[in-house]
This record gives sequence, structure tokens and C-alpha cells, in this order.
Amino acid sequence: MGARSRRVPDPFQTGIAMAKSDQICVGAIMGAFGVRGEARVKSFCAEPSDMASYGPLSTEDGQTTYKISLTRPVKGGYAARLSGVQTKEQADALKGTRLYAPRAALPSLPDDEFYHADLMGLTVLDTGGETIGKIAAVLNHGAGDLLEVRGKGLGNGVLIPFTAEIVPTIDLAAGRAIIDPPPGLLDDDKGAAPASDDG
Repeated sequence: MGARSRRVPDPFQTGIAMAKSDQICVGAIMGAFGVRGEARVKSFCAEPSDMASYGPLSTEDGQTTYKISLTRPVKGGYAARLSGVQTKEQADALKGTRLYAPRAALPSLPDDEFYHADLMGLTVLDTGGETIGKIAAVLNHGAGDLLEVRGKGLGNGVLIPFTAEIVPTIDLAAGRAIIDPPPGLLDDDKGAAPASDDG
């Protein structure tokens, strides 16, 4: 299935910004594999081999569609045959191309799991109802999912661990996430003890 979060490891370790739509990013072409037109692909699915089971995959702009056949696992992904790609040069030219599956082809998720695309752009509120910002990206550097939140007063953004304790509520219908950050996560000065005058 596509990249999803909350107590489910995300194989995509560098994060990806995906717009909400009827398409979910399930992988990317990493370049050629060998000299006979195979491509190396990286899957963003919870079960990596599932990316080939969602039917033809399209590019982000929807202009090109590829039927994909995974031929064997390779370091960091799979060797694959892509329809219309016959040479090493053609496969290399596609390096970095993200592959999307229709949302309807993907399975429904349990209540505590979310596709990254659904989290993007949610308004982030604290438990008192104060707006913190919006989710700009979902990242995973190996220790669990992080929500990159950008908003007024957050500089270049802040990373919020995406755990049930810190993000107790995701309300997709209302377009919001409620966070209960530990002290110091958002503003080191909030709740800090006043400096003493030992002068």
C-alpha cells in the first residue's frame, strides 16, 4: 500500500510532500538496472512488493502510465520492467520519477493509520485550540514518522513525532490534527522557569 503513518514503518526514509488527490505515491524510479532496459525502483509501500499489484502506475502529472513488473529484489528496491522502456538510456532518463496509483486501487486503512497524502496540509492545533500551523511534510529517518509543521513563529518549521501520545487526534473530515507536544518542543521559552536574580 502507499506510504502511510502511525505505528507503521514507512519505507521511504527521506520524506515526501504529496498533494491530496485521488493519486497516492507508491514508489519512484531510481534509474537503470543493468544494460537491458530494466529499471531500479524504490517502493514506498508498507509491503514493498505491493507496488506492482495496483495496476498501471502513472507519473505525477498523469501524462505517462507504466505497467510495472518486478523481476527481483535488489539492494534498496527492486529491478523492474516498465512498459515502453527498452534501453538503459530510457531507464536512466526516468531517474527520480515518482509513480502514483489510483487511491481506489489501494486498500482501506485501519482507524489509526493514514496515507501521507491525507496528512499533508492539515491544520495543526494544540489541545487548547490554538492554531500552530500546517503539516508540510511527513518524514521518517528511521526512528518513526515525524510531521513537519510550518506556521507563523516556527521559523523553518518544527518536527513533531507522530505518535498517539503527541498527536492524539487526526480529523481528516475537519482537516485538522490536534497535538499535545511535550514542554519545549514548540517554544523553548514557554513554560520555562524565570531566571533567578542571584545578583
